[in-house]
Amino acid sequence: MISQKANARQSPPGISILLAGDLVLDVPEADHWLSGIAPVVRAADIAIGHLEVPHTTRGTEMQGDVPAPGAPPANLDAIARAGFDGLTLAGNHIADCGAEGIEDTIDRLESLGIAHCGAGSNLEAARRPMFLDCRGRCIAVLSYNCVGPQSAWATVDRAGCNYLRVLTADGTAIAPAAPLRDLAPEVPARLQQDIDKARVAADLVIVAFHKGIVHTPARLADYERPLAEAAIDAGADIVIGHHAHIIRGIERYRDKPVFHGLGNGCVVTHALSPAQDHPARAAWARRRRELFGFEPDPAYTLAPFHPEAVNAMLGRVLWHEDGRLDIGIVPVHIEPPGRPVVASSAQAADIAAYLRRISAEANLPPVILKPGADAWVLQ
Repeated sequence: MISQKANARQSPPGISILLAGDLVLDVPEADHWLSGIAPVVRAADIAIGHLEVPHTTRGTEMQGDVPAPGAPPANLDAIARAGFDGLTLAGNHIADCGAEGIEDTIDRLESLGIAHCGAGSNLEAARRPMFLDCRGRCIAVLSYNCVGPQSAWATVDRAGCNYLRVLTADGTAIAPAAPLRDLAPEVPARLQQDIDKARVAADLVIVAFHKGIVHTPARLADYERPLAEAAIDAGADIVIGHHAHIIRGIERYRDKPVFHGLGNGCVVTHALSPAQDHPARAAWARRRRELFGFEPDPAYTLAPFHPEAVNAMLGRVLWHEDGRLDIGIVPVHIEPPGRPVVASSAQAADIAAYLRRISAEANLPPVILKPGADAWVLQ
């Protein structure tokens, strides 16, 4: 798939890649909720986000996890208008409306010309990378769900998402009631196989993991850094993470960028509010304080996340012709009731300081960000 906005540029210094975390838009006026970040998304040569939920009016609610409702299919059109070129789909909610929800989502993405990867009618389809072409160079993207539920995983004859197994301390694969700790033995070889296949046609490989500990500042699970390192050891050029609904630290490994958690790209939904008539979702909202030790700010009715989740970001990589990768972020502030907007100068400085702090708390290398023309750049 060719990025038309990129090909229209004249003599650029490199290819700019913008990376967004979770996108959940199941409320009306999707263009409005995206409008605070859409200008920088459209300005990028390539923009990639993570689609968290199916966009469908069909399907049977999946059992075994707290299910997300299907979002209006027309809201995908707003994501296209905002400037996203590709979306990763491998996550814990993409199968919440069953095979029909996945089918409807993919059909509409393809009609809109948005590339996708990470989910499909079977595991073979879900494992395929997406390819994005820009000025004669090709980017491949691979998408994996690392947090379950297993009922969302694609099989040889069942629709679902691509996945990697992560084990609890007793060696059990994906048990949401217990912390995930270790990569399953087959993970490095699986990454190597997929990345090698993608590399045949691509000049740059991005690997996206749906991973981590939700609603918890700073902390990385034991498996997260080994997972990123395994991907880069297998040949990935950029590793990104999402799922936690709060940003994580960033680092370089073998001089390749690792965004451990991009947080919320744009999440506006009634599904997380206690004031609803869906028993499972209402019960989950009530348990939030017990599980994670916080009460959402009541002003954030459409984004009732940890108070620190107002500090958000878009990952930004400048890919030079000689292969160098400049790493940075576009700082984003989440304003009530949940709309992301490009941060003001003062807000951006606070977000850069916050990112430096949480990186240190996660025992990552020091993060020093300096403001640039269109992003804060990692030194």
